[in-house]
Amino acid sequence: MQKYLIKRLLIAVPTIIGITIVAFILMYVLPGDPMAVLMGDRLDQQTVEMLRKEMGLDDPLHIQYFRFVGNAMKGNFGKSYQTNRPVKDMVKSGFKATVQVGAAAYIISIVLGIPLGAYAAVRHNTWVDTGSMFVAMLGICVPPFVVGLLLLYIFGFRYPVLPLAGYGTLKHLILPAVTLGVRPTAMLARITRSGMLEVLRQDYVRTARAKGLKDRIVVGRHALKNTLIPVITVMGGQISGLLSGSVVIESIFSWPGIGKVSVEAIGARDFPVVQATVLLSALVVVVINILVDISYGFMDPRIRYD
Repeated sequence: MQKYLIKRLLIAVPTIIGITIVAFILMYVLPGDPMAVLMGDRLDQQTVEMLRKEMGLDDPLHIQYFRFVGNAMKGNFGKSYQTNRPVKDMVKSGFKATVQVGAAAYIISIVLGIPLGAYAAVRHNTWVDTGSMFVAMLGICVPPFVVGLLLLYIFGFRYPVLPLAGYGTLKHLILPAVTLGVRPTAMLARITRSGMLEVLRQDYVRTARAKGLKDRIVVGRHALKNTLIPVITVMGGQISGLLSGSVVIESIFSWPGIGKVSVEAIGARDFPVVQATVLLSALVVVVINILVDISYGFMDPRIRYD
């Protein structure tokens, strides 16, 4: 297992280096001049040159890159051009809000999606199977922003039992979390059903049933565990999907997450904030993928030796 872990970590190193390069060059490829953002109407050539020298923007690119990486490793991303607040604080508060809504949506998808898919497989070719998969297909096909607007209309206007927007209480969390969790729930249900149908046809499942084991033991203890590898793959991909999908959801519900912070920073040409959000979001995805790979080894020991 130790060799397996080292191998997975070494594979991630080039990816992380590539992420830092992409985050660094954003300052040079995005339209707009950071000096214009800083100075506004007071922009003049002499002041621009002085600021560039103070910020190290006139240094060679490779020196700027290594300085950027060194500062990033210390958690120092500078100050926002717009608010003059430390970027670290802005990103920290944004990630906290995104993790809250993302974790809630993730829990919803696991609690509902896996049991629904397993139950549909057990009741294969019945109205339960057909109905649940029809609902799951709708959940995959309907865009999240449509789901969000529909929930806003039903629970915000038609039956005003939940707040339309805002942040800070459990009631504020419900609508964005449900909206964000609909598609992952549907995907988990479908992939669990497909995997379960394949496993239920295996000889060892027939043997377990022939021994007189109850269906819930056969399904829960034997079949479901061997269905989880493709499910874990989908679950790992969902986390990155929740990060990217939260941009629209956070805008609809005025949720102060990292997606909203990123969109506002891009619109304002606030390059340090853009760099920090891109770098940290990508690193989160890489770490999640590593954890998913490691979990494969625990679920199926044969994978460790491939």
